Amino acid sequence: MDPLSDDTIPFGEENTANSTQLPHPYVTFFHLFFRVTAVFIYFFGRLFTESFITLFVLIILLLSMDFWILKNITGRIMVGLRWWNYVDDDGVSHWVYESKKHRVNSGESRIFWAGLWSVTGMWILFFITSLFSINFKWMLLVCIALTLNIANLYGYIKCKGGNQENLGISSMASSFIFQNIGKVRETMSSLNNPPSSPPNIKPTGIV
Repeated sequence: MDPLSDDTIPFGEENTANSTQLPHPYVTFFHLFFRVTAVFIYFFGRLFTESFITLFVLIILLLSMDFWILKNITGRIMVGLRWWNYVDDDGVSHWVYESKKHRVNSGESRIFWAGLWSVTGMWILFFITSLFSINFKWMLLVCIALTLNIANLYGYIKCKGGNQENLGISSMASSFIFQNIGKVRETMSSLNNPPSSPPNIKPTGIV
């Protein structure tokens, strides 16, 4: 029997899987830290600074770190799930969803899924708010946040369901992110460098 695929609880560890003590407290902390901090700064950041660019860059950095840590570390350690992408020799992109048999702590599992669903729900609420307030600058930021959160959420749902099919929404999410990089640069450039007035052109009298 392969010891890596054996899901039998060793002698003396019968209560570990359902213990109230978290086996990976630091991983659990960082699973929530970046995503909760991004939401906090989005909601309360304007109380500390009026600079949209400062808040925009800070939130994007937090969202990027949250996406990377959630995709590569916390999902694998806390619930034994991992999704990733590779390109074969023919240039075709493939999405892979893995679910490893191991003893998942019930407390960490609840924290993992609660963090995924609750924060994604908050960004959906922020999107509705910015849509009705017609605030396009913040709507762009919320769209990026929603794309990253929904991609991770959908990927882990596919992992949990054991589905190995291509993840269309992830492909759409990735293309959406790259398409909006140019828009983000244009927005920040226009905010930093407002368009100058056209020069006065005097008639020369030449036909």
